[in-house]
Amino acid sequence: MSCELTERQAFLVLNALPNIGPITLNRLLAELGDDPRSVLAANRRQLEAVKGVGPVISASLGAWREHVDLAREEERMTKSGVDFITTLDEAYPRLLKEINDPPIGLYRKGRYEFGQPCVAIVGSRRTTLYGQATAKKFGAELARLGFCVVSGLARGIDTAAHEGALSVGGKTAAVLGTGIDLIYPPENLELYRRIEAEGGAILSEFPFGRRADRQSFAMRNRIVAGMSEAVIVVESDVDGGSMITARFAGEQGRLIFAVPGRIDQNSSAGCHQLIRDGATLLTSLDDILSELNYLDGMRPQPIGEKPADVAAGRPANLTEDEARVLECFRGGAILAPDALANLTALSAAQLSATLMMLELKRLVAKRADGSFEARS
Repeated sequence: MSCELTERQAFLVLNALPNIGPITLNRLLAELGDDPRSVLAANRRQLEAVKGVGPVISASLGAWREHVDLAREEERMTKSGVDFITTLDEAYPRLLKEINDPPIGLYRKGRYEFGQPCVAIVGSRRTTLYGQATAKKFGAELARLGFCVVSGLARGIDTAAHEGALSVGGKTAAVLGTGIDLIYPPENLELYRRIEAEGGAILSEFPFGRRADRQSFAMRNRIVAGMSEAVIVVESDVDGGSMITARFAGEQGRLIFAVPGRIDQNSSAGCHQLIRDGATLLTSLDDILSELNYLDGMRPQPIGEKPADVAAGRPANLTEDEARVLECFRGGAILAPDALANLTALSAAQLSATLMMLELKRLVAKRADGSFEARS
């Protein structure tokens, strides 16, 4: 009986059932108590009372063992070092839960738990050297600040974005439009392995063995946008898949940035269209940080005046670590991260996160040589 399954196994079964979309799965869970075992144990009458569920879906749920080989799927996960995170897990990307049709679970290779905000960088597979260099530059700069750089492991811009994040020891996540065991394109196998080995994550909502098609790539794009605070389009023609990602980002209330290019190249036509339609023109990291400065817990908020903390002589609403780091810059000091670590006794991870927040709050700035100074 389905009640013999663990909660995670039941989530895995529901996710692997063919022809049941994420919107219907989420409705079933909401109507039947958020327990996937209750969905699998429900009778036909209970199931068909849920909007979008007809005889075909109810029959599929009732006979799930005919459609899903759970033991084989779990064996593949174990052999591949893959786990399955659900919407109930802390490791599930927080922003992704808020979209209209979040996947009920994600196969994950690598143990990154998405504790830091994500920014997506996407673009054309047929790209220019300019586009590749730009994507790599933004990937590196964002990762250095502590953001997780999200992309789709595709040729071109995606590859450059992942490589940029890895080049500075940062975190990156690749969302696949296939099962997690299928690496596409095949030449990115080494990049796939590096992302896992260097603390990032490979994600897919699809069961093992699922091959790519037009629908699977569109579903992948909604995840890329949904888990990110912002989406950056570096190069895309007007009909490119990145335009779909940008459309999802707009529907989901995410920030959209587009990098301008040459007016005589099709690979920039999509970016120029996005800019005409209201996307933020992106020329430097400051363009991103100034927009993200309006975010408070992923929701746009106007920037208020920062009242001075009279007793401490510093802006209010700083954490203890932020105040400690900011104090080091009193008198106009210019300090490298190593010097700040010695002065504050913060770990490298704590210091990196704290400096990122101070940059977002426009209180410190990073110099070309990697050192930091207070903004005037």
